[in-house]
Amino acid sequence: MYKSFSMELAGRTLTVDVGRVAAQANGAALMHYGDTTVLSTATASDKPRDGIDFFPLSVEYEEKLYAVGKIPGGFNKREGKASENAVLTSRVIDRPMRPLFPKDYRNDVTLDNLVLSVDPDVSPELTAMLGSAIATSISDIPFDGPCAMTQVGLINGELIFNPGNNLKQESDLQLTVASTREKVIMIEAGANEVPEAQMLEAIFAAHELNLQVIQFIDTIVAECGKEKHSYTSCAVPEELFAAIKEIVPPQQMEEAVFTDVKQVREENIRQITAKLEEAFADNEEWLAILGEAVYQYQKKTVRKMILKDHKRPDGRAINQIRPLAAEVDIIPRVHGSAMFTRGQTQICNICTLAPLSEAQRIDGLDTNETSKRYMHHYNFPSYSVGETKPSRGPGRREIGHGALAERALVPVLPSEEEFPYAIRTVSETFESNGSTSQASVCASTMSLMAAGVPIKRPVAGISCGLVTGETDDDYIVLTDIQGLEDFFGDMDFKVAGTDNGITAIQMDIKIHGLTHQIIREAIARCKEARTYILHEVMEKAIAEPRKEVGKYAPKIVQMNIDPAKIGDVVGQRGKTINTIIDECGVKIDINDDGFVSIAGEDMDGIEKAKRYIEIIVSEFEEGQVLTGKVVSIKEFGAFLEFAPGKEGMVHISKIAKERINRVEDVLTLGDVVKCVCLGKDKMGRVSFSIKDVK
Repeated sequence: MYKSFSMELAGRTLTVDVGRVAAQANGAALMHYGDTTVLSTATASDKPRDGIDFFPLSVEYEEKLYAVGKIPGGFNKREGKASENAVLTSRVIDRPMRPLFPKDYRNDVTLDNLVLSVDPDVSPELTAMLGSAIATSISDIPFDGPCAMTQVGLINGELIFNPGNNLKQESDLQLTVASTREKVIMIEAGANEVPEAQMLEAIFAAHELNLQVIQFIDTIVAECGKEKHSYTSCAVPEELFAAIKEIVPPQQMEEAVFTDVKQVREENIRQITAKLEEAFADNEEWLAILGEAVYQYQKKTVRKMILKDHKRPDGRAINQIRPLAAEVDIIPRVHGSAMFTRGQTQICNICTLAPLSEAQRIDGLDTNETSKRYMHHYNFPSYSVGETKPSRGPGRREIGHGALAERALVPVLPSEEEFPYAIRTVSETFESNGSTSQASVCASTMSLMAAGVPIKRPVAGISCGLVTGETDDDYIVLTDIQGLEDFFGDMDFKVAGTDNGITAIQMDIKIHGLTHQIIREAIARCKEARTYILHEVMEKAIAEPRKEVGKYAPKIVQMNIDPAKIGDVVGQRGKTINTIIDECGVKIDINDDGFVSIAGEDMDGIEKAKRYIEIIVSEFEEGQVLTGKVVSIKEFGAFLEFAPGKEGMVHISKIAKERINRVEDVLTLGDVVKCVCLGKDKMGRVSFSIKDVK
């Protein structure tokens, strides 16, 4: 039966249609927020997938260009692979919802969001986030929701909820907060050095608005919600745990995991697993789930050591950072390079500078953003964790980590007027054992400064973890989590920023939310660690941006010309500008406003190209002295080229002080000579003289 529900949300009407479309999905919601329309569906398989030890959740966010009245580019005129924005949106939906499904659920679940139309003042991403939560809540899929999400902006010190695209351009904050009835379950933020206190205020305000949305969802579930279906539990039997503990007592497992060397710990676990495989050789059922059982045993052991004994696997104190190292200029000939090491996490970042014309072009649903000047890419090869597998290009995780570091650094970049370059930084993961994304932030900052990019302030990042007990007050926040603490803990709370404030946050959890107290403590702990990294480690490697770009980086000179003269510079079919480019060894970009950018590795060539353009766009004036090349000889005189496409004539009587009978007696083709402009003759023609040059 078709039903429609509406509420006022942040100044606009949110309408949810249930039972109108996609009736064969387990749950479907046709979302209308303003004129933005998204179809969100939730579907699940009937049976669990065999042979897996994880919950197979897939989240899709499909951008269709018809939603903004565009036809896709390219030959086949069809949308291709998911854009970076679509991937990031899928991750933001996945991260808060995944922990709310049962931990022992192994049925395939797909949450699909199809963007049908876009209102520039309403985010389709937010609409899809709410749609996924509603579609899953009303479905028969087991789900401990509902949850809700709110976006927050900050303009002139005032919090704005669910801002449209135009307001986002002005905002000092782009924050997304997801909540359940009781707690915050996800935080994602990009910020213009927003102080910690102001960030906390925005997070908690978003949580309060989320509670209103959850009440609205409750009314939909009450009328349209299906009874949750039963499922086959894939939990490890307690009798298997008991048998494992008889063979491997808790003390032995503690000794196995209590080491700061990842490879030693893995070898210890491998030996324990082999011992158990031998013991259970006759029990095929237990052997099939032994790997998951050993993983759960490790997890319980590590969590108990941290929470009850305050012991971390590598022996560090609860608020202690692993050994740090930072260095720059480790790669020759590149425009900038740096390496940041934290324990067994190591990132090498390389910075490349290029003319603004090489900025990334974007073809998506955001009508305000058509290009991106700063690009940060993150790579995670298998060797960084001691594994072997073929490279298939960046996955969703790699795209997400690159975007997080990019978001952290954008607020401190110079403007295009201050620094007219497109900038790309690439983080290569050499070794990984926890929080490589935040190591990327540190390495990128140093790489940018080494390349001579005049960033406003250095940015550093760190990640905090969490282990919780039975009550909200029973928890421990861990500074600088390593891989094991991330895998077995409850939270990965990444915060990047400067001395002045936060530039990026990404919070993932595996439990049903965080209290306000935990969020405050995590943000405070990250600030303490960030300050230490900035001043005690990074500042000692490179204290400030270099005054000039490096030897191998392109040099760029900018100038403005009269837009009416652009055609003179370009020439017929581009002949003039291409001649300048070839002769001077430069790259020239001109926009419609007459803004000219000249780039090249040789400053002499750049200055030569600039002089040519200045000559082309200027009017000849009496008394002006120019240098020209003889390009044509006639009986009555010679034609000189002062710049490609810019010529003038010297009459035979103005070539030499003495009388000459033939031009060829003094000049030959290719000669470079100085001449002076005599102004216009009676016919209005500009003439030049060689003999009158003083």
